[in-house]
Order: sequence, then C-alpha cells, then structure tokens
Amino acid sequence: MRIGILGGSFDPPHVGHLLVAQDALDELALERLLIVPAAQQPLKDGKQTPAAHRLAMVEACFGGIPRIEVDPIEIDRGGLSFMVDTVESLRRRWPSAMLHLLVGDDVVSTLPRWRDVTRLLSMVQLIVLHRADRGHDVAALTVPLASVGASTARRLATRRVDLSSTEIRARVRDSRSIRGFVPDAVATYIATTGLYLENSRELSAAEGPARA
Repeated sequence: MRIGILGGSFDPPHVGHLLVAQDALDELALERLLIVPAAQQPLKDGKQTPAAHRLAMVEACFGGIPRIEVDPIEIDRGGLSFMVDTVESLRRRWPSAMLHLLVGDDVVSTLPRWRDVTRLLSMVQLIVLHRADRGHDVAALTVPLASVGASTARRLATRRVDLSSTEIRARVRDSRSIRGFVPDAVATYIATTGLYLENSRELSAAEGPARA
C-alpha cells in the first residue's frame, strides 16, 4: 500500500493545499493520502488557532474527496507535534505500507532541526514539492537534504500557488473577501465562528467545536 502524509498547521487550509494533495495522489499513485493537522508546530513562533478549529476546517476542506483522509493523530496525541512520532505510529498501523512524506521546498532548510530526522527519513520516502511553473533551485536543496541523509528525496512538481494561510488570516482581519482562496465550506466556518478577527487567536482550546 502506498500512503502519503501531508502535515501542517492548516491555519486555515486553502485551495493551494487541495491542489498539492490532488497532484500528489495522481503523480505518486497513492492509495490514500493522510492530511495531518499538527497539535502544535515546534518550529513556529506565536499563537496558533486552537487545534479543534483547525481540525474542523481541515475536515471541511478535504471531506468527501476520494482517497483523502483527515487523520487527527497529532491533535489526539497533544503537545508538540513531531513527525517522527507520527510516522512511527502510522508504521505500527500499516506495517507493510510504503509511506511518502510530503514537504514543500520552502521547509527543506528546516529539516536539520526536526527531531530524530535521520530516523524519520529511514521510515519514509521524502517527497519535496515545488511549483511546476517556477521549477526549483537544486543547489539550494542539495545541501540540507544531504546533511540529513535525504539525498534520495524525490522532487515532485505541483500546481502550488502564491497563497498563504498568513495572507488569508490578514484578509479576514481586514474584512476583505477570501472567496476563491479557500473552499466555500471553510469560508463559511471562518465566518460563523469569527476566527481570525481581533483577539480570536486567543481563544482557548475549550472554546473550539465539540468533537464526536
């Protein structure tokens, strides 16, 4: 079984994430792609939107798409989210699966700072995503990949777009439309919960939506 793993804060998830996910499914011939929202990103400063809200938005974004599953494994585990722990759990769940870890070329430089990255990369095939219309700087990727023993990483061109969750949060704060930036279901969730308005990121996890 070929399984992909796409992790992140997803604060909020947007159409760029959808495009990356679909390209990975098609180009890697994945039987399933796991979307894994982090409980707390260890390398990100500042406050994050409570995990329950981010999980709800990810489910709204990806729900119902064939071969894509939202996996709350890191949120259920709580605390700082380390991918090595997640992959070890997934390998116990699917011991014979071939796991593909998807990362953007913009995060490759952070790999040496990941927990137990050598062990992590021994358990997965690393897939480095880059924009098909812009190519990628091979030299800029080679050094950090080699430093963590990932010289066999595969590069995958995707339809990544110039869109960020940071920009979307700013647009909401400024009362500008996010139509076309996120799926309608995500936009509706943001509007009905008041996320990303002033002080909204200070909500406690207890104020997030109830989960079954």
